[in-house]
Amino acid sequence: MPPQKITIKALSGLFRMSRKIELLAPGGDVEAIKAAIVAGANAVYCGLDMFNARNRASNLSFDELNGVLRLAHEHSCEVFLTLNVVILEHEVVSLVRLLNKLVNSGIDGIIVQDLGVFNIVKKHFPSLDIHASTQLTTHNEGQILFLQKIGATRVNLSRELNLGEIKDLTTVAHDHDVLTEVFVHGALCIAFSGQCYSSSVSVGNSGNRGRCSQACRDEYEVTAEGHRFPLNLKDNSAYYDLPQLVDAGVDSLKVEGRIKGAHYVYTVVDTWRKQINNFVESGKLLADDGNLHKVFNRSFTNSFLQGDLNKRMFTDNPRDNSVNYAVEKSDAISVVQIHDVKQELYTDKNALGAELAEKIKDLSIDKIGLTLSFTAKENAPLTVNIMAGNTPFEVKTDSVLTVADEISITSETVEKRFRSFNNATFELAPMNFDNFDANLTVPFKELTELKNQVAFLLNGSREVVKHVDVPALPKHDKVEVTPKLSLLIANAKDLHLADVTDADIYFKIPESLKKNCPKHIKLLQENPRLIPWFPAVLIGKDYLESVKILEEVKPKRIVTNNTGIAYKAFEMGIEWVAGPFLNTTNSHALLTLQEELNCSGAFISNEINRGQIRNITRPKNFKMFYSIYHPILMMTSRQCFFQQTVGCKKPAIEDGCMLKCEKATTITNVKGISFAVDKQKGGYPSIYNDEQFLNFDAVNDFSHLFDEFFIDLTNIGAGSKKEQDKVELIKYFEALLAGDEDAKVALNNLVPVATNAQYKQGL
Repeated sequence: MPPQKITIKALSGLFRMSRKIELLAPGGDVEAIKAAIVAGANAVYCGLDMFNARNRASNLSFDELNGVLRLAHEHSCEVFLTLNVVILEHEVVSLVRLLNKLVNSGIDGIIVQDLGVFNIVKKHFPSLDIHASTQLTTHNEGQILFLQKIGATRVNLSRELNLGEIKDLTTVAHDHDVLTEVFVHGALCIAFSGQCYSSSVSVGNSGNRGRCSQACRDEYEVTAEGHRFPLNLKDNSAYYDLPQLVDAGVDSLKVEGRIKGAHYVYTVVDTWRKQINNFVESGKLLADDGNLHKVFNRSFTNSFLQGDLNKRMFTDNPRDNSVNYAVEKSDAISVVQIHDVKQELYTDKNALGAELAEKIKDLSIDKIGLTLSFTAKENAPLTVNIMAGNTPFEVKTDSVLTVADEISITSETVEKRFRSFNNATFELAPMNFDNFDANLTVPFKELTELKNQVAFLLNGSREVVKHVDVPALPKHDKVEVTPKLSLLIANAKDLHLADVTDADIYFKIPESLKKNCPKHIKLLQENPRLIPWFPAVLIGKDYLESVKILEEVKPKRIVTNNTGIAYKAFEMGIEWVAGPFLNTTNSHALLTLQEELNCSGAFISNEINRGQIRNITRPKNFKMFYSIYHPILMMTSRQCFFQQTVGCKKPAIEDGCMLKCEKATTITNVKGISFAVDKQKGGYPSIYNDEQFLNFDAVNDFSHLFDEFFIDLTNIGAGSKKEQDKVELIKYFEALLAGDEDAKVALNNLVPVATNAQYKQGL
């Protein structure tokens, strides 16, 4: 791909803001972090062996994290810690224990997905800087405002956005003192991040817990279009889009790859560093991206950024393409030529590896050696001389030591107080008491103050934040004594269902709406019993049209799976309920929604099991909802699933595709398991499990906890399956809630292909 022409506008965007464009690198292990530092990263993001979304990465111990922080800060490189998974109720205690350590570690920011973590940090650890993870699916301006309200200072924008959308959102973010970061290199998910449940559904390993098994890279039976890997996207590379990203005002350029090794990180970060430096200095782009092709890649695309969602984004090779690229570029044909090209590639890789090894050989994350020498002499202050590495300090008490009448300060007393400095940061040598006279004393509060002063100095001359205990949340009564039934429809032809039930009826607003079309506004105004239900993804005009529905209809209540619509409802004083795709899994998430945005209730995630639900406590006057019948979503994409399966004559997705297309097919993996590929008018292409979610157990287990049990009657995800008798479904679900055991038999007959496996296995 040739370098693009640099415009005056792009250059002015570079220089009008007196800011640094951050190059943010992945750090799966210590060696990769060292590689990122020497390659010129401004910041690295890394994870511990808990609470992070890359379980397959090596990850760090807490001691290693402290060493990484020292090393990175010595090289003017920041470190962000990934806490980017949903948190379960029983894990809150461990999370708080970790936050108590992080708050004094010097960490430059934490990357967060779970809404409950925002509440805990904002209340109890306000000095920690929170970055909103890509798992929060941020793609409209309302979501920027939502995240800023709950405490985010930086937002990782969805990978599916184009440059124009990124620029618009960055402008909004900057107006509200929020920074933006964009993935510019590495693997692409075909699904919207945070909205992919394929791994959770198929093998029980949730992407929301860092255990994604990458079903999108799986091999499937050959499709009608002749593809064995119909969901496999090429890797992302915005190497030649740097001018537009600068013009968009993006603050951080993020490289994906925490499961990649140090060699990969060094090569990619070094290549990007040179590109950024050259552009800043000359306004020109480097033409050669050859080194990016010498490390693992699936070939490259920038089609999301360019808004050109075409067939060329896919590749039928989920494995490393570096050898294929080298062979094709060299026009090698014969066996000898191909062998020579491969050898040259391996030689180049080895040279890069040797270059890296030389640069990092003297970098160390070892603990800092610490010696404490105490001096106690009559009529002189109690003095401690500190040597931290090569840095000396001296601290003295305000009062002088006097002969003790009763209790004296002994070396044992001092050693007991100060031995806590043998920790993740310091390797404490045996304390020195050679000049410590006996039978002397000083007020014990001054001994405490002496220790506090030492702690202050060893903490980089920053006040040490005291340990915080987060109290258990109080339990509040249900709003509804007897749980109610609610249902979702998506078509006006189902309005007659209102005549057969008193249940709350939600109406699903599609992901895409025709501009200035009053259809849904009119429908909701004419049927005030309908409660608008907003989808998880609303980009650009579709978000604005959804806001228009709120403004024109002014509904009393809504359900929203999109935090941007949640923020707008909060602004307008409309009662709102958090939908099931906001991934709420703990009490503190509910508290965030209520306290910050006046949320009246929330669906609990269908990914968690009965044990993980059991101890969730509701805020006061807050409703809790749970879906007991719905199609099981595996993934939703901005890309088209039909290009690689049944085929489509269009070379790329057009503006009208979402509004008009309603194809359906199935894909079958090599294990013989089929999944429904479904596209409703006005919806994004989605993949669903062949089984419906049907959960009688939750009704038995949690009628005392949930205010409302929900059923989805939209036909979405049904594919070509026979449409259900919805009147019959409503009748038997109402009977189920009333305690009629025979209703289970009837429902099993009506829904013969069903499962509640997620409720059993949990996260």
